[in-house]
Amino acid sequence: MNGTSRGGPSRGGASRGGGVRGFVRREWGPLFTAVRTALVTKRWRAIPLTLAAVCLTALFQVVQNQDRGYGPVHDIGFVRAEDPLWLALLRTPLSLFVPALDLPVWGALAQVLLVFGIAEICLGRRRTLAVAYLSTLAGTLYARVGIAIGPDSPFGLPASDALVVDTGPSAAVVGLAVYVCRRYRAYWTGGLVVLAMVVEVVVKPNLAGKEHLAAIAAVLVLIACASRRERRQGGVEPGPETRSWKPPIRS
Repeated sequence: MNGTSRGGPSRGGASRGGGVRGFVRREWGPLFTAVRTALVTKRWRAIPLTLAAVCLTALFQVVQNQDRGYGPVHDIGFVRAEDPLWLALLRTPLSLFVPALDLPVWGALAQVLLVFGIAEICLGRRRTLAVAYLSTLAGTLYARVGIAIGPDSPFGLPASDALVVDTGPSAAVVGLAVYVCRRYRAYWTGGLVVLAMVVEVVVKPNLAGKEHLAAIAAVLVLIACASRRERRQGGVEPGPETRSWKPPIRS
């Protein structure tokens, strides 16, 4: 009886452990392998875009906090919904790297280093920049649409948000996170990112939170269009579970 009693819990514990390990391998295994392989073989040379983005973000933070630096940073990187559309579109690429003045810069730097780094390794530099810009642009354009809709709609914004400075990498970070999760079949992680952004809007409905949802919507449309094109062509994009798949560490 004692031997049977000792054996039962042991097998049950192993089964539970195997289930958790299996989930972790399926969810993050291919992504972890791609990132680890790139960093081990190329080290910091695997993420030049990310390092440049971190340095640019830090530089903008230092400059905009100087008496003579605030004006130039404002002119090239500050975006508001009240600005003419052409001017907002011109400033949007650099606005991604201008940290919000009311938030700790270390949060922005950590987001860029982690998410941009993973994306650059897994997607390549060009696609990382494209998805990041699409996400940021979606947020910028949504602000104008939301203000036009008005605060009475769940998708609208108050007119006062037209004066809010819309800068920082957060929309790009959210969009890249969702795109990478979909590309590497980390569906639970991607779902948690989306859920966290929805909860953010429910708990604190503001411009930033709704722009994050706009970025996610734009990325999901991009994913849907890419999947539809692949189906029409009769091909399937190589994924982490296929033999032909290799970590796309080049741009």
